[in-house]
Amino acid sequence: MLKLYGGTRSRAAIVAWYLEELAVPYEFVRLDMAQGAHRQPDYLGINPMGKVPAIVDDGAVVWESGAILLYLADKYGQLPPEVGQRGVIYQWVLFSNSTLVQALAPADKREAELAKLLPPLQQILSDQEYITGNEFTVADVALGSILGFAVSMFNLDFSPYPALGAYLQRCSQRPAFQKAMAG
Repeated sequence: MLKLYGGTRSRAAIVAWYLEELAVPYEFVRLDMAQGAHRQPDYLGINPMGKVPAIVDDGAVVWESGAILLYLADKYGQLPPEVGQRGVIYQWVLFSNSTLVQALAPADKREAELAKLLPPLQQILSDQEYITGNEFTVADVALGSILGFAVSMFNLDFSPYPALGAYLQRCSQRPAFQKAMAG
């Protein structure tokens, strides 16, 4: 059975959400981060960086939430067959886990950075239900998770961006989201 390693309030919730979407059985291995479980030799053998999340799946070891999402989408046939379409999925997963996360990190620059990123997202989501079109994909797990974390961790207000707010509402109403985030 696939093992998902994570800690309380970690990006492992992103992976759990996608595993729930895929209906893939998994064991959640909760690491006590406060006690340094992620720095112990057993876990460092899985992720030498000592970060979570990580998965072990039939001998495959993958860490970094975006990489795990793409691995799972590939393994379970959730990526489009055409390389250009796959590229769109990749770009949104990577955007979410790098560009968007970096815009949230420095508190003193957050407002200015988000002022550059949120208007284009608002425009895109004004014209379609999900980030790559009108069907939910792994890219929405990545983007929806990070935007959701922005609200819960930084009290980000999306009221000036009604399409973004509606998008987050659609994502958070998904049964898989509710199951993963409640755990």
